[in-house]
Amino acid sequence: MRGKRFVGWGLAVSLAWLLAVTATATPQGERDKKSETIKLFNGKNLDGWEGHDKYWSVKDGVIVGKNTKPVPVSTYLLTKQKFRDFHLKATVKLVQSEMHSGIAFWGRKAPERKDPFTFAGHLVMFPSGWGMFDLYGRNLLPVDPKPAIKVGKQHDWNDLEMWAVGDRVRVKVNGTQVVDWRDPEPKRILTGPIGLQLHSNSVPQEVHFKGLVLTTNPAD
Repeated sequence: MRGKRFVGWGLAVSLAWLLAVTATATPQGERDKKSETIKLFNGKNLDGWEGHDKYWSVKDGVIVGKNTKPVPVSTYLLTKQKFRDFHLKATVKLVQSEMHSGIAFWGRKAPERKDPFTFAGHLVMFPSGWGMFDLYGRNLLPVDPKPAIKVGKQHDWNDLEMWAVGDRVRVKVNGTQVVDWRDPEPKRILTGPIGLQLHSNSVPQEVHFKGLVLTTNPAD
């Protein structure tokens, strides 16, 4: 009987220790943050977004980024809301040109770069090489693009999922995890808009986005 009591007491102490460690590792303020799921795109118009009308439109329930004349500076369709920790689902397609597009986050508008809707910050690229980029910062980030190249499609729809939580970015392409990276310079991480990229280019290009459902403060 005494042995059983000792084992039970030991388990209780271990559980209490584990709960204390967990509570210490996750600050109270972080645990209290509410999670909300938001449809960033209503499927009809660009309410909640800002960007150049000459490049961005909605057609048949899809956001279309398109140029026929040269784009001197990469430009973005940006959410008016800003986000820090999130899980984003989107379906994306490069229709014309071989230049990559991408989804930008953890940054800011950078009008000093000669476009009111260009962006400085992090970018998950698709397709044409995939990978990640630090716009107007460290440039190409040390993320292996080969897993995404293997499962991605160049001129077809790709299902893209992104988790940006703390200093960690994870990405799935067509159901396969292709990125798990931590930013070693967390001071570069900003609460900012989500941006859809139309890359600087001298040739006509077109890129499509749909879905675009974001959950704030997801479970990591």
